[in-house]
Amino acid sequence: MRVDVRALGACNRLAERGAKQAAGALSDLTGTDLAVEVTGASVASGEDLAESFAGRESIGVSVGLRGGLDGEAVLAFDAANVDALLSLLPGGQSMERSAVTEVGNIALGGFLDGWANYLGKAIDMSPPRYFEADGAAVLPDGALAGDGVFLFESRLDATTTDLDFSIYMLPDSGPFRDLIVGKTAPAATAGGEADGGTASTAVPYESLSTFSSLAKKGSANAADNIAMMTGLETTVDVSRLRFVPLADVPAEVGTEPHAGTVFELQGEPSGYLAILFEESSAAAVADAMLPMEPDEPLGDMAQNALCELGNVMTSGFIDGWANVLGTSITHSPPEFVHDIGASTISPLVAKLSERQDYGFVIDTAIQTEGIQARCDVYALPDERELARALDRLSGP
Repeated sequence: MRVDVRALGACNRLAERGAKQAAGALSDLTGTDLAVEVTGASVASGEDLAESFAGRESIGVSVGLRGGLDGEAVLAFDAANVDALLSLLPGGQSMERSAVTEVGNIALGGFLDGWANYLGKAIDMSPPRYFEADGAAVLPDGALAGDGVFLFESRLDATTTDLDFSIYMLPDSGPFRDLIVGKTAPAATAGGEADGGTASTAVPYESLSTFSSLAKKGSANAADNIAMMTGLETTVDVSRLRFVPLADVPAEVGTEPHAGTVFELQGEPSGYLAILFEESSAAAVADAMLPMEPDEPLGDMAQNALCELGNVMTSGFIDGWANVLGTSITHSPPEFVHDIGASTISPLVAKLSERQDYGFVIDTAIQTEGIQARCDVYALPDERELARALDRLSGP
C-alpha cells in the first residue's frame, strides 16, 4: 500500500473540521468557548503509542464506527479536570457518569459528521461506552498491537476555564485505506520529479512505519550523546512521527521562553531541526557541562556549551537516518536561539511553508535525571524529499 501524503493532508483537514464541529457542540452544551488547538495524524508502533500515553489518567467515552468508516473514536479529558467539566453540566457531581457520556456522544457525533459528508456515506456509531483509564488504556482494545498505527488526534481547549479535551480516531482498513492510498500518484523519476513535473508524495506505508522507528532510534542516540557530555542519566520519553499542518507547530511549542539550537539540514531529506529547552532547563544543562559556574545563566559560556551539545545531538539524529535511507545528510553550524518558544520555530515553519502546507514532525522529549531538565526536538523534513527517500527504502 502506498500512502499519498497529500491525501493524508485532506484527511487531516477533515479531522480538523470535525474537531471544530465538536468544539461548537460542546460550547453549546457547556456555555463555554472551546477552540481546536491542534489536529494531527501520528504514525507509530503500538509500543511507541503506549509510551506517549504513559502517566495520563483519563475519563471519557469511546464509540465503535461502522458503515462509511470502520474503527473507533474516543473522547477523553484529564481526570484531574473532571470537576471543571461537571460544574458546567446539569446534574453536576451526582450525574458524573451520565453527564460525561452525554458530552462524549454529542462531541463525537459532531466530529464524525464532517467525515460522513466527505465520504457521502453514513457513519454508524455504537452506543457510547464510559471509561476511566490509565495510560494507553484510553485507546481501543487492539490499538497497540500493530507495528504501524494511524492515530488522528485533536486537542480542544476551553478559553475561560481549566478544561481540555482530546479526540482520538483509529480507523481500520477499508474506506480509510482508499482515502489515503496514492492510486494515481505518478512514480518519481531518477531526477526526483514525477511525470508532469510534479514531485510524487506517495510513499509505501511500511516505509512510514520504518521511519517512525528510525525517529525513535535517533532520539535514543541523541540522549546517549547528552549523557556522554554531561554525565547525567538521560532518557527518551516520547518519540513519534506526526503529520500536522505546519501552521500549528508554533502553537505546540507554546509561549514560554525557550533556549536551544536550530540547524538547517542539507541532503535528502533537507529541512530543519530545532532542539529547544525550557529556559530553566537550558541553564541547568549548560551549568552541568561547564567546569565552573557561568557568570550569567545563559551568557556566552552557556550558549557555547548548548551549541556544542546541539551539534552532537543533531549528529545522533541524522547519522542514523542517512545510514538507513542510503542518503547523505549534513547540517549547518548551530544557531543559538533564546526567545518565546513559538517565535523560535516560526521562521523555520515559514520557510517550509513556501513549498508545503503539511509536514512530518518528529517530536521527542528527552529527560535528564537529577536536574529535571527536558528538551523537545522538532525535526521538519521537506515532504517531497522525504517521500523520495522513503520510496527508495522500500526497494524495487
